[in-house]
Amino acid sequence: MIFVEIKENEGIDRALKRFKKKVERVRTLKESRKRMYYVKPTTKRKLEKKKAIYKQKMFGNVNAH
Repeated sequence: MIFVEIKENEGIDRALKRFKKKVERVRTLKESRKRMYYVKPTTKRKLEKKKAIYKQKMFGNVNAH
């Protein structure tokens, strides 16, 4: 569990910003979203391959010029 202590004379906005940074660093939100449903290994590989092809198309054209 992530805790953020509010310091003296510190606004709630600042504390919330620190909390968000901690959550991002720990990657709890990303991990929980990933575990919400099961993705078969074959489907994972297909998605990764699609992403790689897309990236190669997008960034391959930039390097060609």
